[in-house]
Amino acid sequence: MATVVCEIHHAHPFCDWTGFYRVTGPEMLKIGPYQGSHGCLVIPFSRGVCGAAARTGQVQNVPDVDAFPDHIACSSSTRSELVLPVWNGEGTLLGVLDLDSNTPAAFTRADEDWLVPLLAEVFRDAY
Repeated sequence: MATVVCEIHHAHPFCDWTGFYRVTGPEMLKIGPYQGSHGCLVIPFSRGVCGAAARTGQVQNVPDVDAFPDHIACSSSTRSELVLPVWNGEGTLLGVLDLDSNTPAAFTRADEDWLVPLLAEVFRDAY
């Protein structure tokens, strides 16, 4: 996870914070490896963009976090966010990958199109 975060953080021109939140208990995410300033330590599935990705199992591409109901402001500078669920090959949710940017609408469908298969391949055999 640390290597994946490091590579994505330095490769994407708009990433200000890049990290994993891991499933650590029922309906609970806990911060994992990340690059950038401090992140939220714990996020329930019921709150925020990361929680929505974990709860629904769907990619959350939010061009304006201020317009997202129940957004958790871990950093006041965040303007847009891309959160992708991370599954192993058996269909178990391991966590989410969270990309934050201080640029509005920083993330595109093209970002989703290369990140989703990358995560599937890297974490296929994880448990």
